[in-house]
Amino acid sequence: MSMADEQYLSIVDNILEHGYYANNRTGVPTYKLPHQMMQFDLSNEFPILTTKFVAFKTAVKELLWIWQLQSNDVRELQKMNCHVWDEWMRPDGTIGKAYGYQIRKFKQLDKLLEQLKTNPQDRRMIVSLWNIEDLPDMALQPCAFQTLWDVTDGRLNCMLIQRSGDMGLGVPFNMTQYAVLVHLIAQVTGLKPGLFTHIINNAHIYENHVDALRTQLARSAEAAAAPHLILTEGITDFYAFTPEDIRLDEYKHAGKLAMEVAV
Repeated sequence: MSMADEQYLSIVDNILEHGYYANNRTGVPTYKLPHQMMQFDLSNEFPILTTKFVAFKTAVKELLWIWQLQSNDVRELQKMNCHVWDEWMRPDGTIGKAYGYQIRKFKQLDKLLEQLKTNPQDRRMIVSLWNIEDLPDMALQPCAFQTLWDVTDGRLNCMLIQRSGDMGLGVPFNMTQYAVLVHLIAQVTGLKPGLFTHIINNAHIYENHVDALRTQLARSAEAAAAPHLILTEGITDFYAFTPEDIRLDEYKHAGKLAMEVAV
């Protein structure tokens, strides 16, 4: 079993067995546990679930929309045939001052890349999407809202902090997306991918996802080995990557599991 399946399914099982049942802003009750964590050594394997299909290309497109295009315009995402933000799109086509807007506003990615290249032992390498001033003008306040970066012995390490984690739908995307991000940034800064640590403050399972996740838990014996991430070689400009430059080799999975998004 891949480390992604092992750690993720352990959290899912723990929530289903011991989670606190409560309502929330969506109106769909959840079972939740605080302070859940997964950690992956990206030099050993790439974290993506195999006990269910994860739409890797869709996840990559959303990642590039946020970090490369630094956009809040859902129409730009739709041009890539990606519709994960359609439910939150405002009449003006945007999600307000959220996600990519905050990276662009403060040139956060450019500053991070410069720090990694010129002062890799800096202990202040942080990208934050949680801008208190702009929170009221966000269609959805960011869930995966902060990354902390470290370079140790030529390896790029990243800690992702997520305030709220939908274990059925959101977390499988987030864990894979940010692992990709570490690989992309490592390549353009001349570093090797290192540790990726994923911390979820409120890890929850929506009540209407329980059956699907129990099915996924029952698939444990079908778990496959982790696939390999392949990036087009020679790209040294983060803004030059396209979805076609980011692909998986030998991604074997147990098939799709349908779950409805809670808005």
